[in-house]
Amino acid sequence: MPPVPSVSPAALRRRTVLKAAAATALPLASPLATAADPLVVGGLPVTCNLTLPVACVARGGNVFEYSKYSGWPEIKESLMTGRIQAAFMLAPLVMDLADKKIPVKIVSLGHRSGAVIMVRTDSAHRSFRDLTGKRIAIPSRFAVDYLFLRKMLAQEKMTPKDIQLVEMAPPDMPAALYAKAVDAYCTGEPFGAAAQRAGYARPIRMTRDEWRNYICCVLTVREELIAKNRPLVQDLVNHVLGAGLWLDQKQDNRNKAVAIAAGRKYFNQDPNIIRFVMENPVDRVTYGDLRMIRAEFEELMQLSIEAGTLKAPVPYEKYMDESFAKAAKAAPISL
Repeated sequence: MPPVPSVSPAALRRRTVLKAAAATALPLASPLATAADPLVVGGLPVTCNLTLPVACVARGGNVFEYSKYSGWPEIKESLMTGRIQAAFMLAPLVMDLADKKIPVKIVSLGHRSGAVIMVRTDSAHRSFRDLTGKRIAIPSRFAVDYLFLRKMLAQEKMTPKDIQLVEMAPPDMPAALYAKAVDAYCTGEPFGAAAQRAGYARPIRMTRDEWRNYICCVLTVREELIAKNRPLVQDLVNHVLGAGLWLDQKQDNRNKAVAIAAGRKYFNQDPNIIRFVMENPVDRVTYGDLRMIRAEFEELMQLSIEAGTLKAPVPYEKYMDESFAKAAKAAPISL
């Protein structure tokens, strides 16, 4: 056994002084996350969440870290238990969580539009009357996609009782339509574009045409993060806002965003499919208008009550913190 090296009293005193100096320096550190401790923000690999990868990369410095989830139940559980402090979430789901005293608040929008209802290219379905009795897949009854489907049915004096609803993970929907396991599906992109680009599906309705102020994914944070580190939350909101304006500024920016999002660290998807969403048409999903408009959220809440996903009205202030959006200054995006 090698001898244990001796440490002189002087060296011990020097180490003690250095540790004390480091400890007193800690309170002077930046309130933002450090390279060793980034803020993990959960999201799904959907183009409604595209502002998040752009914000993470543009911010740099390992301040924000994107964490990919496969579905809403998983991301909901992580946010509820505090495994993550921030995430892009379904707006009605946040309302429900806040009503159940889970300490979460919406602090920003993430997008506009971006949902489609797809049918097979070779089908005769042109209207929702043609889909009477047919199987239509939705991601969840809490999903705003479901509210979109209900609106389209109502236009033709129909209700969900006139069809067969199937809850299904969006990545499984294109294959299910191809195999004729469902007759149609309603979801966010790029899972409509995937089937359309492959040639076997076409959109029967798009939110860009039917519900221009449509929102589903909202930036949500736990209240303890707000209490503990408001500057960090504000920085995230500023970068999401900046990413949204940058994405809608020109097609070249969207092409750069496609390259970022398609990577293994983010959506890990075929870039050609994401690019298809960005180009066919260019306003299939939009990101520049991230205003928080109370009337829009209250409409969404009322639609959710009618759908049975919310049992009663939820006070706006219970699930919303507008202070960050009101103070927001779009961060410059240099990518």
